[in-house]
Amino acid sequence: MKVPLITMNDGHQIPAIGLGTYQIRGGAGLDQVLTAIQDGYRLLDTSTNYDSEGIVGEAIRRSGIPRSEFFVTTKLPGKYHHYEDALMMIQESLFRMGLDYFDLYLIHWPLPKRGLYVEAWQALVTAQKMGLIRSIGVSNFESEHLDKIIEKTGVTPAVNQIEIHPYWVQERMVRANEQRGIVSEAWSPLGRGSDALKESVIVELAEKYDKTPAQIILRWHGQRGIIPIPKSRNLQHQRENLAIDDFELSQTEIERINLLEKPDGRIDGQDPNEYEEFE
Repeated sequence: MKVPLITMNDGHQIPAIGLGTYQIRGGAGLDQVLTAIQDGYRLLDTSTNYDSEGIVGEAIRRSGIPRSEFFVTTKLPGKYHHYEDALMMIQESLFRMGLDYFDLYLIHWPLPKRGLYVEAWQALVTAQKMGLIRSIGVSNFESEHLDKIIEKTGVTPAVNQIEIHPYWVQERMVRANEQRGIVSEAWSPLGRGSDALKESVIVELAEKYDKTPAQIILRWHGQRGIIPIPKSRNLQHQRENLAIDDFELSQTEIERINLLEKPDGRIDGQDPNEYEEFE
C-alpha cells in the first residue's frame, strides 16, 4: 500500500503515517516490524529509550527493500543533552541499527529544568552537517522551547512530535508548529488503550464510513495536517491503520471529535515544562 508523502521545511519528504515501536521488542517485535514493512510501512519510529532500535535496523536489513525507501526516526535520551554526549549517542544509535544515516532524529524531551536543550539542538545541527542525519527535529517541545532553539541556532526543526489524540487535541501546539513551518507528528494518536475508540461520535462515524474507530481517528489526524505514529502489534490493525485515504471527514465531523478533549487529557500527565526523563 502506497503512503502519501509530505514535504518538510528542509525539502525532504516524510510519509503521512508511520509505525510506532514503543514496547515492540525482541524476536516477536522483529516479526511485527517485518510484517508492517511488507504491508507498506516505510516510516519507522523508534527511540533509544524504547529499546527497539536493534530490531528496527534488523527488520530493514531482512526486508530485502533498499534502505533508501525507508524513513527511519529515532530520538535522543535526556541523559545525553550535553553537546559531545549527543554527538556520540547519535553515532552509537547508527551503529546499533546498522545504518549510515537517520532520515529524522529528534530530541525526545526538552527537559527545561535542566536547560540543556539548546546545546542538544546544536549537536543535531552539527550531526546534520556531518551527514549523519538528513532531517532534524524535536519531540514534546512547547512554543517557547521552539523559539529558543530557532533564535540561538537559526535552524528550525522539521518536525515536532507531540502527544495528540481525541482527549488531547493540541490545537494550540498544532497551530504553533504550523506558524513556524514545522510538521506535527502525533505520538499515541489513538490514546494508548484509552476509551476514545468507544466514544459514540467515533463509533457513529465508523459506521457511517464503514471504517474502524481507529481509522476514523487516524483520518482525523491526517486531515488536520498531522502525521500519526500508531503502534500496533496486531497485524490486522497495522493493515487497517494504513487504509485511511479513501474517505474524508467533514469539517463539522472533525470539530465534533475535537469536542472530546479533556482538561486533563494527557495519558500520563506528561507536561513538557515539568516532565523529567532521567533515562
